[in-house]
Amino acid sequence: MFSSGCLRKSSKCCGKNNSGADHFLSLKMMKAGKPDLITVYSEEQCRQKCLHDFRCQAYSFKEDQRRAREKGPYTCYTWSDDLDNIQEFAQDGRDLYVRVPLSDIESTSRSCGTCGTNLVPYPLSTGQSCGDPLYSAFSCDNITAQLYFEPHMDRYRITSVNPEARTFTIQVNERFICMSEDLKKFSQQLDPWPFAVSSRCTGEQTDTPGSVGGKEVKIVWNDPKEPLCNSSKDCDWPHATCNSSSNGTTKCLCDSGFSWNSSNVSCSPAGVGNNVGGGGSLQKRQKVKPVYIIAPAVAAIFILVFGGLFYMRRQHGSRESTPEILDFRLYESEKRIKMWMDACQFEEKDKKGIEVPFFDLEIILQATNHFADENKLGRGGFGPVYKATFPGGQEIAVKRLLSGSGQGLEEFKNEVVLIAKLQHRNLVKLVGYCVKGDEKMLLYEYMPNKSLDSFIFDQTRCSLLTWEIRFEIILGITRGMLYLHQDSRLRIIHRDLKTSNVLLDEEMTPKISDFGLARIFEAKQTEASTQRVIGTYGYMSPEYALDGFFSFKSDVFSFGVVVLEIVSGRRNTCFYHSEGTLSLLTHHWT
Repeated sequence: MFSSGCLRKSSKCCGKNNSGADHFLSLKMMKAGKPDLITVYSEEQCRQKCLHDFRCQAYSFKEDQRRAREKGPYTCYTWSDDLDNIQEFAQDGRDLYVRVPLSDIESTSRSCGTCGTNLVPYPLSTGQSCGDPLYSAFSCDNITAQLYFEPHMDRYRITSVNPEARTFTIQVNERFICMSEDLKKFSQQLDPWPFAVSSRCTGEQTDTPGSVGGKEVKIVWNDPKEPLCNSSKDCDWPHATCNSSSNGTTKCLCDSGFSWNSSNVSCSPAGVGNNVGGGGSLQKRQKVKPVYIIAPAVAAIFILVFGGLFYMRRQHGSRESTPEILDFRLYESEKRIKMWMDACQFEEKDKKGIEVPFFDLEIILQATNHFADENKLGRGGFGPVYKATFPGGQEIAVKRLLSGSGQGLEEFKNEVVLIAKLQHRNLVKLVGYCVKGDEKMLLYEYMPNKSLDSFIFDQTRCSLLTWEIRFEIILGITRGMLYLHQDSRLRIIHRDLKTSNVLLDEEMTPKISDFGLARIFEAKQTEASTQRVIGTYGYMSPEYALDGFFSFKSDVFSFGVVVLEIVSGRRNTCFYHSEGTLSLLTHHWT
Protein backbone atom coordinates (compact mmCIF):
# COMPACT_ATOMS: atom_id res chain seq x y z
CA MET A 1 0.00 0.00 0.00
CA PHE A 2 1.29 3.44 -0.94
CA SER A 3 -0.81 5.75 1.26
CA SER A 4 1.12 8.87 0.32
CA GLY A 5 0.94 8.27 -3.40
CA CYS A 6 3.45 6.97 -5.93
CA LEU A 7 6.70 8.81 -6.55
CA ARG A 8 7.68 8.59 -10.21
CA LYS A 9 11.29 7.93 -11.14
CA SER A 10 11.00 10.23 -14.16
CA SER A 11 9.23 13.52 -14.75
CA LYS A 12 9.02 12.88 -18.49
CA CYS A 13 5.70 11.06 -18.22
CA CYS A 14 2.43 12.42 -19.45
CA GLY A 15 3.67 15.37 -21.44
CA LYS A 16 1.57 16.83 -24.22
CA ASN A 17 3.86 15.48 -26.92
CA ASN A 18 5.00 12.34 -25.16
CA SER A 19 2.12 9.90 -25.80
CA GLY A 20 4.09 7.90 -28.33
CA ALA A 21 6.94 7.32 -25.84
CA ASP A 22 4.69 6.25 -22.97
CA HIS A 23 3.75 2.77 -21.91
CA PHE A 24 1.32 1.23 -19.40
CA LEU A 25 2.58 -0.86 -16.51
CA SER A 26 0.08 -3.55 -15.50
CA LEU A 27 -0.68 -3.86 -11.77
CA LYS A 28 -2.94 -6.78 -10.88
CA MET A 29 -5.80 -6.59 -8.36
CA MET A 30 -5.40 -3.00 -7.18
CA LYS A 31 -7.59 -0.22 -5.80
CA ALA A 32 -6.86 3.50 -6.16
CA GLY A 33 -8.56 6.82 -5.47
CA LYS A 34 -11.72 8.15 -7.10
CA PRO A 35 -11.56 7.78 -10.91
CA ASP A 36 -13.16 9.62 -13.80
CA LEU A 37 -15.70 7.61 -15.82
CA ILE A 38 -15.70 7.47 -19.63
CA THR A 39 -18.03 5.49 -21.91
CA VAL A 40 -16.16 3.29 -24.41
CA TYR A 41 -16.83 0.23 -26.57
CA SER A 42 -13.55 -1.68 -26.10
CA GLU A 43 -10.47 -1.87 -23.89
CA GLU A 44 -8.28 -0.54 -26.70
CA GLN A 45 -10.49 2.56 -26.95
CA CYS A 46 -10.12 3.05 -23.19
CA ARG A 47 -6.34 2.77 -23.50
CA GLN A 48 -6.16 5.23 -26.39
CA LYS A 49 -8.29 7.81 -24.59
CA CYS A 50 -5.89 7.72 -21.64
CA LEU A 51 -2.83 7.74 -23.89
CA HIS A 52 -3.95 10.87 -25.78
CA ASP A 53 -4.92 12.77 -22.63
CA PHE A 54 -1.68 14.17 -21.20
CA ARG A 55 -3.33 14.47 -17.76
CA CYS A 56 -4.23 10.76 -17.60
CA GLN A 57 -2.05 8.87 -15.10
CA ALA A 58 -3.70 5.43 -15.30
CA TYR A 59 -6.75 3.55 -16.52
CA SER A 60 -8.74 0.41 -15.69
CA PHE A 61 -11.15 -1.56 -17.82
CA LYS A 62 -13.24 -4.64 -17.13
CA GLU A 63 -15.63 -6.09 -19.67
CA ASP A 64 -19.12 -6.56 -18.28
CA GLN A 65 -20.30 -10.02 -19.30
CA ARG A 66 -23.91 -8.88 -19.19
CA ARG A 67 -23.20 -6.34 -21.91
CA ALA A 68 -20.88 -8.50 -23.98
CA ARG A 69 -23.72 -9.70 -26.17
CA GLU A 70 -24.67 -6.10 -27.03
CA LYS A 71 -20.97 -5.22 -27.59
CA GLY A 72 -20.99 -2.41 -25.07
CA PRO A 73 -21.00 0.30 -24.06
CA TYR A 74 -18.59 -0.21 -21.18
CA THR A 75 -17.17 2.01 -18.46
CA CYS A 76 -13.54 3.12 -18.67
CA TYR A 77 -11.97 4.27 -15.39
CA THR A 78 -9.23 6.90 -15.67
CA TRP A 79 -7.19 8.83 -13.10
CA SER A 80 -6.02 12.38 -13.91
CA ASP A 81 -4.65 13.34 -10.50
CA ASP A 82 -1.72 11.85 -8.61
CA LEU A 83 -2.28 8.20 -7.74
CA ASP A 84 -2.83 8.45 -3.99
CA ASN A 85 -3.82 5.56 -1.73
CA ILE A 86 -3.03 2.70 -4.10
CA GLN A 87 -3.69 -0.67 -2.43
CA GLU A 88 -3.28 -4.31 -3.33
CA PHE A 89 -6.75 -5.83 -3.05
CA ALA A 90 -6.37 -9.52 -3.85
CA GLN A 91 -10.04 -10.39 -3.67
CA ASP A 92 -11.92 -7.49 -5.25
CA GLY A 93 -9.33 -5.28 -6.91
CA ARG A 94 -9.14 -4.34 -10.58
CA ASP A 95 -6.28 -4.52 -13.03
CA LEU A 96 -4.73 -1.05 -13.03
CA TYR A 97 -2.63 0.19 -15.96
CA VAL A 98 -0.26 2.95 -14.81
CA ARG A 99 1.25 5.27 -17.41
CA VAL A 100 5.05 5.40 -17.39
CA PRO A 101 7.75 6.52 -19.83
CA LEU A 102 8.96 3.63 -21.93
CA SER A 103 12.52 4.49 -20.95
CA ASP A 104 11.72 3.71 -17.29
CA ILE A 105 10.84 0.08 -17.93
CA GLU A 106 12.52 -0.83 -21.19
CA SER A 107 15.34 -3.32 -20.89
CA THR A 108 17.62 -5.52 -22.92
CA SER A 109 16.22 -8.64 -24.48
CA ARG A 110 17.80 -10.66 -21.66
CA SER A 111 15.86 -8.86 -18.91
CA CYS A 112 12.62 -10.45 -17.72
CA GLY A 113 10.64 -7.20 -17.71
CA THR A 114 8.13 -6.63 -14.91
CA CYS A 115 6.08 -8.82 -12.59
CA GLY A 116 3.30 -6.76 -11.08
CA THR A 117 4.87 -3.75 -9.38
CA ASN A 118 8.36 -5.23 -9.44
CA LEU A 119 10.92 -4.79 -12.21
CA VAL A 120 12.90 -8.00 -12.73
CA PRO A 121 16.33 -6.72 -13.79
CA TYR A 122 19.13 -8.70 -15.37
CA PRO A 123 20.57 -11.11 -14.20
CA LEU A 124 17.49 -12.27 -12.23
CA SER A 125 15.63 -14.92 -14.20
CA THR A 126 11.97 -16.00 -14.08
CA GLY A 127 12.23 -18.34 -17.06
CA GLN A 128 14.47 -19.91 -19.66
CA SER A 129 14.11 -17.06 -22.15
CA CYS A 130 15.41 -14.24 -19.96
CA GLY A 131 17.98 -13.44 -17.29
CA ASP A 132 21.01 -15.50 -16.38
CA PRO A 133 20.49 -19.25 -15.75
CA LEU A 134 22.64 -18.99 -12.62
CA TYR A 135 20.01 -16.64 -11.15
CA SER A 136 16.93 -18.71 -12.08
CA ALA A 137 15.49 -18.88 -8.56
CA PHE A 138 12.51 -16.66 -9.32
CA SER A 139 8.97 -17.12 -10.62
CA CYS A 140 6.15 -14.76 -11.56
CA ASP A 141 2.54 -15.74 -10.87
CA ASN A 142 0.74 -14.34 -13.91
CA ILE A 143 -2.65 -14.52 -12.19
CA THR A 144 -1.74 -12.55 -9.06
CA ALA A 145 1.22 -10.69 -10.66
CA GLN A 146 3.27 -11.68 -7.60
CA LEU A 147 7.03 -12.27 -7.75
CA TYR A 148 8.48 -15.18 -5.74
CA PHE A 149 11.97 -16.26 -4.67
CA GLU A 150 12.35 -20.05 -4.81
CA PRO A 151 15.73 -21.38 -3.61
CA HIS A 152 15.63 -25.17 -3.60
CA MET A 153 12.13 -26.34 -2.49
CA ASP A 154 11.15 -23.20 -0.57
CA ARG A 155 9.03 -20.30 -1.79
CA TYR A 156 9.06 -16.71 -0.49
CA ARG A 157 7.01 -13.72 -1.54
CA ILE A 158 9.12 -10.80 -2.79
CA THR A 159 7.90 -7.44 -1.49
CA SER A 160 10.39 -5.17 -3.27
CA VAL A 161 13.32 -5.16 -5.70
CA ASN A 162 16.06 -2.51 -5.78
CA PRO A 163 18.03 -2.85 -9.04
CA GLU A 164 20.43 -0.04 -8.11
CA ALA A 165 21.42 -1.66 -4.79
CA ARG A 166 21.15 -5.18 -6.28
CA THR A 167 18.88 -6.27 -3.44
CA PHE A 168 15.41 -7.69 -3.00
CA THR A 169 13.29 -8.18 0.10
CA ILE A 170 11.38 -11.36 0.89
CA GLN A 171 8.63 -12.07 3.40
CA VAL A 172 9.38 -14.86 5.86
CA ASN A 173 7.10 -16.70 8.25
CA GLU A 174 6.09 -14.76 11.35
CA ARG A 175 7.57 -17.60 13.40
CA PHE A 176 10.99 -16.92 11.87
CA ILE A 177 13.39 -16.18 14.71
CA CYS A 178 15.81 -13.37 13.92
CA MET A 179 19.45 -13.58 15.02
CA SER A 180 19.17 -17.34 15.56
CA GLU A 181 19.82 -20.69 13.93
CA ASP A 182 16.89 -19.91 11.61
CA LEU A 183 18.79 -17.08 9.97
CA LYS A 184 21.94 -19.18 9.79
CA LYS A 185 20.04 -22.07 8.24
CA PHE A 186 18.42 -19.73 5.75
CA SER A 187 21.82 -18.36 4.74
CA GLN A 188 23.05 -21.91 4.17
CA GLN A 189 20.05 -22.59 1.93
CA LEU A 190 21.27 -19.87 -0.43
CA ASP A 191 24.42 -21.85 -1.20
CA PRO A 192 25.44 -22.35 -4.02
CA TRP A 193 23.10 -19.67 -5.41
CA PRO A 194 24.74 -16.27 -6.10
CA PHE A 195 22.77 -14.69 -3.24
CA ALA A 196 23.55 -13.68 0.33
CA VAL A 197 21.62 -12.26 3.28
CA SER A 198 22.15 -8.50 3.27
CA SER A 199 20.49 -7.67 6.59
CA ARG A 200 18.67 -9.34 9.42
CA CYS A 201 14.92 -9.45 9.95
CA THR A 202 12.90 -6.26 9.85
CA GLY A 203 9.30 -5.55 10.71
CA GLU A 204 7.45 -6.05 13.97
CA GLN A 205 4.57 -8.38 14.73
CA THR A 206 1.15 -6.79 14.96
CA ASP A 207 -1.98 -7.82 16.80
CA THR A 208 -4.24 -5.43 14.90
CA PRO A 209 -7.36 -7.33 13.71
CA GLY A 210 -7.23 -8.06 10.01
CA SER A 211 -3.56 -7.29 9.67
CA VAL A 212 -1.04 -9.85 8.45
CA GLY A 213 2.00 -10.40 10.63
CA GLY A 214 5.36 -11.23 9.19
CA LYS A 215 9.03 -10.36 8.94
CA GLU A 216 11.24 -9.44 6.04
CA VAL A 217 14.78 -10.37 5.07
CA LYS A 218 16.84 -8.39 2.58
CA ILE A 219 18.95 -10.38 0.12
CA VAL A 220 21.72 -9.14 -2.17
CA TRP A 221 22.70 -10.82 -5.43
CA ASN A 222 26.29 -11.15 -6.57
CA ASP A 223 27.59 -9.22 -9.54
CA PRO A 224 26.92 -11.19 -12.71
CA LYS A 225 29.67 -12.53 -14.90
CA GLU A 226 29.63 -12.28 -18.66
CA PRO A 227 26.49 -14.04 -19.92
CA LEU A 228 26.61 -17.30 -21.80
CA CYS A 229 25.76 -17.23 -25.50
CA ASN A 230 25.23 -19.41 -28.53
CA SER A 231 25.76 -16.73 -31.17
CA SER A 232 26.52 -13.01 -31.39
CA LYS A 233 22.82 -12.15 -31.58
CA ASP A 234 22.58 -13.25 -27.95
CA CYS A 235 24.98 -10.45 -26.99
CA ASP A 236 22.75 -7.39 -27.04
CA TRP A 237 25.32 -5.21 -25.25
CA PRO A 238 27.46 -2.81 -27.31
CA HIS A 239 31.09 -3.82 -27.85
CA ALA A 240 30.43 -7.49 -27.05
CA THR A 241 30.73 -10.59 -29.22
CA CYS A 242 30.17 -14.29 -28.62
CA ASN A 243 33.56 -15.96 -28.15
CA SER A 244 35.12 -18.88 -26.31
CA SER A 245 36.32 -18.05 -22.80
CA SER A 246 39.33 -19.47 -20.96
CA ASN A 247 37.30 -22.37 -19.52
CA GLY A 248 35.96 -23.40 -22.93
CA THR A 249 32.42 -22.01 -22.62
CA THR A 250 31.10 -19.40 -25.06
CA LYS A 251 30.33 -16.06 -23.46
CA CYS A 252 29.56 -12.49 -24.48
CA LEU A 253 33.12 -11.21 -24.15
CA CYS A 254 34.03 -7.56 -24.47
CA ASP A 255 35.90 -6.35 -27.54
CA SER A 256 39.50 -5.19 -27.42
CA GLY A 257 39.77 -1.92 -25.50
CA PHE A 258 36.73 -2.72 -23.34
CA SER A 259 36.26 -4.69 -20.14
CA TRP A 260 33.25 -6.22 -18.41
CA ASN A 261 31.60 -3.80 -15.97
CA SER A 262 29.33 -5.78 -13.67
CA SER A 263 28.04 -2.67 -11.90
CA ASN A 264 26.05 -1.59 -14.95
CA VAL A 265 26.09 -4.92 -16.80
CA SER A 266 27.90 -3.68 -19.90
CA CYS A 267 31.25 -3.44 -21.66
CA SER A 268 32.99 -0.24 -20.58
CA PRO A 269 36.20 1.32 -21.92
CA ALA A 270 39.25 -0.24 -20.30
CA GLY A 271 39.96 1.24 -16.87
CA VAL A 272 36.35 2.41 -16.32
CA GLY A 273 34.20 0.60 -13.77
CA ASN A 274 34.99 -2.83 -12.35
CA ASN A 275 35.97 -6.03 -14.06
CA VAL A 276 34.70 -8.99 -12.09
CA GLY A 277 33.50 -11.15 -14.92
CA GLY A 278 34.58 -14.74 -14.85
CA GLY A 279 35.62 -14.98 -18.50
CA GLY A 280 37.23 -11.57 -18.87
CA SER A 281 37.58 -9.47 -22.00
CA LEU A 282 39.59 -10.41 -25.06
CA GLN A 283 42.45 -8.25 -23.86
CA LYS A 284 44.87 -9.46 -21.17
CA ARG A 285 43.99 -8.57 -17.64
CA GLN A 286 46.28 -6.31 -15.68
CA LYS A 287 48.31 -7.91 -12.91
CA VAL A 288 46.76 -7.55 -9.49
CA LYS A 289 48.88 -5.58 -7.03
CA PRO A 290 50.03 -7.48 -3.89
CA VAL A 291 48.34 -4.98 -1.57
CA TYR A 292 44.96 -6.04 -2.96
CA ILE A 293 45.69 -9.60 -1.84
CA ILE A 294 47.40 -8.99 1.52
CA ALA A 295 44.78 -6.60 2.92
CA PRO A 296 41.80 -8.95 2.42
CA ALA A 297 43.85 -11.88 3.76
CA VAL A 298 44.64 -10.06 7.02
CA ALA A 299 41.02 -8.98 7.35
CA ALA A 300 39.87 -12.56 6.76
CA ILE A 301 42.11 -13.84 9.61
CA PHE A 302 40.64 -11.32 12.06
CA ILE A 303 37.12 -12.22 10.96
CA LEU A 304 37.76 -15.95 11.44
CA VAL A 305 39.23 -15.48 14.94
CA PHE A 306 36.52 -13.17 16.28
CA GLY A 307 33.82 -15.05 14.38
CA GLY A 308 34.87 -18.31 16.04
CA LEU A 309 34.73 -16.76 19.51
CA PHE A 310 31.33 -15.23 18.78
CA TYR A 311 30.01 -18.55 17.46
CA MET A 312 31.14 -20.46 20.59
CA ARG A 313 29.44 -17.90 22.79
CA ARG A 314 26.25 -18.06 20.76
CA GLN A 315 26.24 -21.86 20.90
CA HIS A 316 26.48 -21.75 24.69
CA GLY A 317 23.76 -19.12 25.01
CA SER A 318 21.35 -20.68 22.55
CA ARG A 319 20.94 -24.03 24.32
CA GLU A 320 17.89 -22.78 26.19
CA SER A 321 16.18 -21.63 22.99
CA THR A 322 16.90 -24.84 21.04
CA PRO A 323 13.49 -26.45 21.79
CA GLU A 324 11.70 -23.36 20.46
CA ILE A 325 13.77 -23.41 17.26
CA LEU A 326 13.13 -27.10 16.74
CA ASP A 327 9.46 -26.48 17.40
CA PHE A 328 9.43 -23.86 14.64
CA ARG A 329 11.06 -26.22 12.16
CA LEU A 330 8.56 -28.92 13.08
CA TYR A 331 5.61 -26.67 12.40
CA GLU A 332 7.00 -25.60 9.03
CA SER A 333 6.88 -29.12 7.61
CA GLU A 334 3.82 -30.59 5.95
CA LYS A 335 4.22 -33.74 8.08
CA ARG A 336 3.78 -31.67 11.24
CA ILE A 337 0.65 -30.08 9.80
CA LYS A 338 -0.86 -33.49 9.12
CA MET A 339 0.03 -34.67 12.65
CA TRP A 340 -1.52 -31.52 14.11
CA MET A 341 -4.76 -32.03 12.19
CA ASP A 342 -4.94 -35.71 13.21
CA ALA A 343 -4.58 -34.92 16.91
CA CYS A 344 -7.63 -35.31 19.13
CA GLN A 345 -7.50 -31.93 20.86
CA PHE A 346 -6.54 -28.31 20.32
CA GLU A 347 -3.81 -27.19 22.70
CA GLU A 348 -2.37 -23.78 23.45
CA LYS A 349 0.93 -24.63 21.73
CA ASP A 350 -0.94 -25.38 18.49
CA LYS A 351 -1.44 -21.64 17.99
CA LYS A 352 2.23 -21.46 16.98
CA GLY A 353 1.49 -23.29 13.71
CA ILE A 354 -1.23 -20.88 12.58
CA GLU A 355 -0.24 -18.25 10.03
CA VAL A 356 -3.25 -15.89 10.27
CA PRO A 357 -3.93 -13.11 12.80
CA PHE A 358 -5.51 -13.84 16.17
CA PHE A 359 -8.70 -11.89 17.00
CA ASP A 360 -9.67 -11.06 20.56
CA LEU A 361 -13.02 -12.50 21.65
CA GLU A 362 -14.23 -9.17 23.03
CA ILE A 363 -13.71 -7.50 19.64
CA ILE A 364 -15.73 -10.24 17.91
CA LEU A 365 -18.53 -9.96 20.47
CA GLN A 366 -18.79 -6.23 19.81
CA ALA A 367 -18.70 -6.69 16.03
CA THR A 368 -21.51 -9.31 16.09
CA ASN A 369 -23.52 -7.57 18.83
CA HIS A 370 -22.91 -10.63 21.02
CA PHE A 371 -23.99 -12.99 18.21
CA ALA A 372 -27.38 -11.38 17.81
CA ASP A 373 -29.94 -13.25 15.70
CA GLU A 374 -30.21 -10.36 13.22
CA ASN A 375 -26.52 -10.92 12.36
CA LYS A 376 -26.92 -14.65 11.79
CA LEU A 377 -26.19 -15.58 8.16
CA GLY A 378 -26.84 -19.32 8.33
CA ARG A 379 -25.89 -22.60 9.91
CA GLY A 380 -23.78 -25.56 8.80
CA GLY A 381 -22.35 -28.77 10.21
CA PHE A 382 -19.55 -26.73 11.76
CA GLY A 383 -21.91 -24.36 13.56
CA PRO A 384 -23.67 -21.00 13.04
CA VAL A 385 -22.23 -18.24 10.83
CA TYR A 386 -22.58 -14.57 11.78
CA LYS A 387 -21.95 -11.26 10.09
CA ALA A 388 -19.50 -9.04 12.00
CA THR A 389 -19.03 -5.33 11.37
CA PHE A 390 -15.73 -3.98 12.69
CA PRO A 391 -14.74 -0.34 13.31
CA GLY A 392 -14.27 1.38 9.98
CA GLY A 393 -17.11 -0.58 8.36
CA GLN A 394 -15.18 -3.76 7.50
CA GLU A 395 -17.59 -6.70 7.20
CA ILE A 396 -16.41 -10.22 8.07
CA ALA A 397 -18.17 -13.58 8.32
CA VAL A 398 -17.59 -15.43 11.61
CA LYS A 399 -17.93 -19.22 11.88
CA ARG A 400 -18.57 -20.28 15.47
CA LEU A 401 -17.62 -23.82 16.52
CA LEU A 402 -20.37 -25.79 18.22
CA SER A 403 -19.32 -26.35 21.83
CA GLY A 404 -18.37 -29.96 22.52
CA SER A 405 -18.49 -30.99 18.86
CA GLY A 406 -15.64 -33.42 18.12
CA GLN A 407 -16.35 -33.26 14.40
CA GLY A 408 -16.42 -29.48 14.55
CA LEU A 409 -13.01 -29.42 16.26
CA GLU A 410 -11.45 -31.47 13.48
CA GLU A 411 -13.03 -29.21 10.86
CA PHE A 412 -11.75 -26.16 12.71
CA LYS A 413 -8.18 -27.47 12.77
CA ASN A 414 -8.39 -28.42 9.11
CA GLU A 415 -9.56 -25.01 7.98
CA VAL A 416 -7.33 -22.84 10.14
CA VAL A 417 -4.22 -24.64 8.86
CA LEU A 418 -5.11 -25.30 5.23
CA ILE A 419 -6.81 -22.08 4.16
CA ALA A 420 -4.08 -20.01 5.80
CA LYS A 421 -1.59 -21.62 3.40
CA LEU A 422 -3.83 -21.37 0.31
CA GLN A 423 -4.12 -18.07 -1.57
CA HIS A 424 -6.18 -17.93 -4.75
CA ARG A 425 -8.79 -15.67 -6.29
CA ASN A 426 -11.33 -18.52 -6.36
CA LEU A 427 -10.82 -19.67 -2.76
CA VAL A 428 -12.48 -17.95 0.18
CA LYS A 429 -9.94 -15.94 2.19
CA LEU A 430 -9.35 -16.70 5.86
CA VAL A 431 -8.98 -13.38 7.69
CA GLY A 432 -8.24 -14.67 11.18
CA TYR A 433 -9.24 -16.95 14.04
CA CYS A 434 -10.12 -16.86 17.73
CA VAL A 435 -9.56 -19.49 20.42
CA LYS A 436 -10.53 -18.81 24.03
CA GLY A 437 -11.69 -21.59 26.31
CA ASP A 438 -14.51 -23.48 24.61
CA GLU A 439 -14.96 -20.70 22.04
CA LYS A 440 -13.31 -21.43 18.69
CA MET A 441 -14.06 -19.23 15.67
CA LEU A 442 -12.88 -18.70 12.11
CA LEU A 443 -13.16 -15.32 10.40
CA TYR A 444 -13.60 -15.10 6.61
CA GLU A 445 -14.10 -12.40 4.04
CA TYR A 446 -17.78 -11.52 3.82
CA MET A 447 -19.61 -12.69 0.67
CA PRO A 448 -22.64 -10.41 0.06
CA ASN A 449 -24.22 -12.74 -2.53
CA LYS A 450 -23.94 -15.74 -0.21
CA SER A 451 -23.79 -19.23 -1.75
CA LEU A 452 -24.32 -20.42 -5.31
CA ASP A 453 -27.27 -22.66 -4.41
CA SER A 454 -29.24 -19.61 -3.22
CA PHE A 455 -29.25 -18.44 -6.85
CA ILE A 456 -29.56 -21.50 -9.07
CA PHE A 457 -32.35 -23.16 -7.06
CA ASP A 458 -34.38 -19.99 -6.46
CA GLN A 459 -37.09 -19.42 -9.09
CA THR A 460 -36.68 -15.64 -8.89
CA ARG A 461 -32.92 -15.16 -8.42
CA CYS A 462 -31.95 -17.79 -10.99
CA SER A 463 -33.03 -15.38 -13.75
CA LEU A 464 -30.05 -13.19 -12.79
CA LEU A 465 -27.67 -15.97 -13.83
CA THR A 466 -27.26 -15.52 -17.57
CA TRP A 467 -25.43 -18.20 -19.53
CA GLU A 468 -22.36 -15.97 -19.62
CA ILE A 469 -22.38 -15.63 -15.83
CA ARG A 470 -22.92 -19.36 -15.34
CA PHE A 471 -20.00 -20.09 -17.63
CA GLU A 472 -17.74 -17.68 -15.70
CA ILE A 473 -18.80 -19.33 -12.43
CA ILE A 474 -17.94 -22.80 -13.77
CA LEU A 475 -14.61 -21.46 -15.04
CA GLY A 476 -13.81 -19.90 -11.65
CA ILE A 477 -14.58 -23.13 -9.78
CA THR A 478 -12.36 -24.98 -12.26
CA ARG A 479 -9.46 -22.61 -11.55
CA GLY A 480 -9.89 -23.04 -7.81
CA MET A 481 -9.93 -26.84 -8.02
CA LEU A 482 -6.92 -26.89 -10.35
CA TYR A 483 -5.02 -24.77 -7.82
CA LEU A 484 -5.89 -27.17 -4.99
CA HIS A 485 -4.97 -30.30 -6.93
CA GLN A 486 -1.94 -29.13 -8.86
CA ASP A 487 -0.63 -25.60 -8.31
CA SER A 488 -0.66 -25.02 -4.54
CA ARG A 489 2.24 -25.85 -2.24
CA LEU A 490 0.00 -28.38 -0.46
CA ARG A 491 -1.91 -30.75 -2.76
CA ILE A 492 -5.44 -30.76 -1.37
CA ILE A 493 -8.48 -33.04 -1.79
CA HIS A 494 -11.56 -30.97 -0.85
CA ARG A 495 -13.99 -33.93 -0.37
CA ASP A 496 -17.07 -31.72 0.06
CA LEU A 497 -17.45 -29.65 -3.10
CA LYS A 498 -21.11 -28.67 -3.62
CA THR A 499 -23.09 -25.62 -4.65
CA SER A 500 -23.67 -24.52 -1.04
CA ASN A 501 -19.88 -24.47 -0.53
CA VAL A 502 -19.32 -22.11 -3.46
CA LEU A 503 -19.70 -18.49 -2.33
CA LEU A 504 -20.23 -15.47 -4.59
CA ASP A 505 -18.79 -11.99 -4.07
CA GLU A 506 -20.40 -8.75 -5.24
CA GLU A 507 -19.14 -9.34 -8.78
CA MET A 508 -20.41 -12.95 -8.81
CA THR A 509 -16.87 -14.34 -8.64
CA PRO A 510 -17.06 -17.90 -7.24
CA LYS A 511 -14.97 -18.82 -4.21
CA ILE A 512 -14.68 -22.37 -2.90
CA SER A 513 -15.21 -22.57 0.87
CA ASP A 514 -15.55 -25.04 3.76
CA PHE A 515 -12.31 -27.01 3.97
CA GLY A 516 -13.34 -28.92 7.09
CA LEU A 517 -13.14 -32.31 5.34
CA ALA A 518 -10.11 -31.52 3.17
CA ARG A 519 -7.05 -33.74 3.22
CA ILE A 520 -3.41 -33.17 2.24
CA PHE A 521 -1.89 -35.50 -0.33
CA GLU A 522 1.87 -36.00 -0.48
CA ALA A 523 3.81 -35.54 -3.72
CA LYS A 524 3.44 -39.09 -5.08
CA GLN A 525 0.21 -40.01 -3.28
CA THR A 526 -2.78 -40.65 -5.57
CA GLU A 527 -5.49 -42.02 -3.26
CA ALA A 528 -6.38 -42.70 0.37
CA SER A 529 -9.12 -44.39 2.37
CA THR A 530 -11.08 -43.76 5.55
CA GLN A 531 -13.47 -45.67 7.78
CA ARG A 532 -15.31 -42.43 8.52
CA VAL A 533 -17.17 -41.41 5.37
CA ILE A 534 -18.37 -37.83 5.78
CA GLY A 535 -19.78 -35.51 3.17
CA THR A 536 -22.97 -34.93 1.21
CA TYR A 537 -24.67 -37.79 -0.60
CA GLY A 538 -25.37 -36.91 -4.20
CA TYR A 539 -22.00 -35.19 -4.51
CA MET A 540 -19.86 -38.13 -3.30
CA SER A 541 -18.19 -40.41 -5.81
CA PRO A 542 -19.43 -44.03 -5.58
CA GLU A 543 -16.08 -45.44 -4.43
CA TYR A 544 -15.94 -42.91 -1.58
CA ALA A 545 -19.57 -43.32 -0.49
CA LEU A 546 -19.44 -47.14 -0.56
CA ASP A 547 -15.86 -48.06 0.36
CA GLY A 548 -14.27 -44.89 1.76
CA PHE A 549 -11.71 -44.51 -1.04
CA PHE A 550 -11.05 -40.93 -2.17
CA SER A 551 -8.66 -39.27 -4.62
CA PHE A 552 -8.47 -36.26 -6.92
CA LYS A 553 -11.08 -38.05 -9.05
CA SER A 554 -13.51 -37.78 -6.13
CA ASP A 555 -13.38 -33.99 -6.38
CA VAL A 556 -13.76 -34.21 -10.17
CA PHE A 557 -16.94 -36.28 -9.67
CA SER A 558 -18.34 -33.66 -7.27
CA PHE A 559 -17.37 -30.92 -9.70
CA GLY A 560 -19.32 -32.69 -12.46
CA VAL A 561 -22.43 -32.77 -10.27
CA VAL A 562 -22.03 -29.04 -9.54
CA VAL A 563 -21.73 -28.28 -13.27
CA LEU A 564 -24.93 -30.26 -13.99
CA GLU A 565 -26.77 -28.32 -11.28
CA ILE A 566 -25.51 -24.97 -12.60
CA VAL A 567 -26.57 -25.79 -16.16
CA SER A 568 -29.92 -27.44 -15.38
CA GLY A 569 -30.98 -25.43 -12.33
CA ARG A 570 -32.09 -28.68 -10.65
CA ARG A 571 -30.87 -30.27 -7.44
CA ASN A 572 -29.27 -33.67 -7.68
CA THR A 573 -30.72 -34.79 -4.33
CA CYS A 574 -34.08 -34.10 -2.73
CA PHE A 575 -35.83 -35.19 0.46
CA TYR A 576 -38.44 -37.09 -1.53
CA HIS A 577 -38.79 -38.91 -4.84
CA SER A 578 -42.11 -39.35 -6.57
CA GLU A 579 -42.68 -42.62 -8.40
CA GLY A 580 -40.97 -42.76 -11.74
CA THR A 581 -38.93 -39.60 -11.04
CA LEU A 582 -35.21 -39.88 -11.73
CA SER A 583 -32.55 -37.95 -9.87
CA LEU A 584 -30.42 -35.52 -11.85
CA LEU A 585 -27.46 -37.93 -12.06
CA THR A 586 -29.66 -40.93 -12.89
CA HIS A 587 -31.36 -38.94 -15.62
CA HIS A 588 -28.03 -38.15 -17.33
CA TRP A 589 -26.65 -41.64 -16.68
CA THR A 590 -29.59 -43.32 -18.41
